[in-house]
Amino acid sequence: MTKAITTLSYALAVSAILTFAGTAGAQSSSGSNHSHSHSHDNKGSVYDGYFDDDQVKARELSDWEGDWQSVYPYLLDGTLDPVMVDKAKHGDKSAGEYRAYYDTGYKTDVDRIVINGKKVTFFQGKDSATGDYETDGHEILTYKKGNRGVRFIFRKIAGHDAAPRFIQFSDHIVAPEKADHYHLYWGNDRAALLNEVTNWPTYYPARLTGKQIAEEMLSH
Repeated sequence: MTKAITTLSYALAVSAILTFAGTAGAQSSSGSNHSHSHSHDNKGSVYDGYFDDDQVKARELSDWEGDWQSVYPYLLDGTLDPVMVDKAKHGDKSAGEYRAYYDTGYKTDVDRIVINGKKVTFFQGKDSATGDYETDGHEILTYKKGNRGVRFIFRKIAGHDAAPRFIQFSDHIVAPEKADHYHLYWGNDRAALLNEVTNWPTYYPARLTGKQIAEEMLSH
């Protein structure tokens, strides 16, 4: 499991700068625009990163409770190719360029995460590491584009040495609400994690097939 958790060294090794190309990707990397019932301002939706500080509320780990799978294998095996093609129709990159961008974003060898109460278990194949986590506040990040994002942070208070000291959730939500997918950052340096904006392992419910995940991304 040491190998699985040190996947984060990949994330931290990437030279991270708060740019739209990286950070905005982390805030909308799934390619979906779920219609969460958040308030809007005159710039855009909370989902897109436009909100006031007073809209940000503390969240419990229960917002992410469940059994989650990485979407990275579905990018590698071509299941998400239709999503990349669709992005190319509306964006400024080719399907191949989007695929390369998301290959960097989704890349991880932690293929499954189970969250139950305070316990978070990271799986790499048959290996696993579990930690007990408590809230460690949140941080608001401002991006070059002008939009913002929130990292909800949890600190390990017990568990396996291989489990990271900190985990940071980003899911386009700024107040208590159940997540339907999320981007997760993890490691032992809280501050360094906040600078990571190019690698954002992304997780969807384990009950979904790859095709269903692709359909979710395409339908929004």
